[in-house]
Amino acid sequence: MKFEIEPTFDEKMRDRCAVMMSQSDPWITLNRGLEACQEAMRGEYKEVYICREGEQLCGFIVLQMAGVFKGYIQSICVSPEMRDSGLGSALIQFAEERIFSISPNVFMLVSAFNEKAFRLYARLGYEKIGTLKNFVIDGYDEILLRKTIGSLKNFSAKIRNS
Repeated sequence: MKFEIEPTFDEKMRDRCAVMMSQSDPWITLNRGLEACQEAMRGEYKEVYICREGEQLCGFIVLQMAGVFKGYIQSICVSPEMRDSGLGSALIQFAEERIFSISPNVFMLVSAFNEKAFRLYARLGYEKIGTLKNFVIDGYDEILLRKTIGSLKNFSAKIRNS
């Protein structure tokens, strides 16, 4: 299945993303309410990409494109009716193409209890870097993942020589 993924700068669409996010796990388990999810959609170096069918929001991905972990997949969310359709993989592949154009590394966190997502990320080539104990709230750990196409030094040299 081919998915159309596009950037969104529309505040109402970002609010729709926040609603979807606040109504699904892992955000429910981590007690991330609507306000926190709305905040996650905004920021100077964040890019939000959506997939929709007509007016129906199917899923989205939020990227953090600056800082030490430039190329951080901050959030990925797929509507319940679109799960197991390949949309999650398509969103991640889209994010990787975007991130690998400016950085050799993609980073993301996955909640330790979110085993299905962890299996997907491992299947897509992400490696576990470490565990952040009680990172979002007490009692729940986050697993730091990374996918790489090389070192920062070699990547910078390749860009300079292009």
